[in-house]
Amino acid sequence: MRDRTHDEAMTELFKEDPAYALELLNSILEDGEQAELLIALRQMTKAFGGVQSVAEKANLNPTQLYRTLSEQGNPELRSLSAILKAMGLRLAVERVHAA
Repeated sequence: MRDRTHDEAMTELFKEDPAYALELLNSILEDGEQAELLIALRQMTKAFGGVQSVAEKANLNPTQLYRTLSEQGNPELRSLSAILKAMGLRLAVERVHAA
């Protein structure tokens, strides 16, 4: 049996349980950690057909998608929305309850 990398394991988990991907993204967005968001989106890209497929569905150049999701990436809202839409997801705003 071959060992899997963390990225491979997460990609497989996202394929098997897309709802988990949704929960994870919401958790990351709540905390506001951009580096974590980019890691999760890279893993999800693999789960949702790979860079070529997601880029095509998002109307982005594959090279642009690689750059956007790289460690130095800083996705614009338009790109982030297009990437999520290609995965069947969208950004939403909800009220924060005061403590």
